[in-house]
Amino acid sequence: MFLSSTTEYALRAVVYLASIKGEAASSERIAEATKVPPGYLSKVMRDLVVAGLVSSQRGPNGGFALVRDPAKISILEVVDAVTPIQRIRTCPLGNPEHLSLCPLHRRLDDAIAEFQKAFSDTAVADLLDPVAKARGRCAGVAREVAVTTSSARNPRRNRGSGSAPPDRPR
Repeated sequence: MFLSSTTEYALRAVVYLASIKGEAASSERIAEATKVPPGYLSKVMRDLVVAGLVSSQRGPNGGFALVRDPAKISILEVVDAVTPIQRIRTCPLGNPEHLSLCPLHRRLDDAIAEFQKAFSDTAVADLLDPVAKARGRCAGVAREVAVTTSSARNPRRNRGSGSAPPDRPR
């Protein structure tokens, strides 16, 4: 299952807000801390406000803050706020003979259900890096996500280089 950039950015923003413990943060501050493009972040934050996960207040002391305790917000709620996970309910091929899902699509839907369960069982508070928590920020999330997304963009980058990783001979 692939998570969109919008979902990734929403998770980063919510984890960042959780790391600052109820303090409000401007969109500029969130964008800088999470390495999310500011224009894109505005859309993501609007979706989180509409979903009732984040509050927004204008003014010099304003900003965004989580509405609930991060231990009571599942990452599924964050994902569904911006790009809801779609389950496979009918034959994607439109085949009228498929009254129920074929084995392929049943297995794919089962995998999607497993992702939903894992996301539902994981609270935002569970994503806080203990070291970053002590510093009042979630630096580990942005760094780890950057590595993950850059690898995901080009999974073949290291293929065919002629050199084998040290732990696997060619």
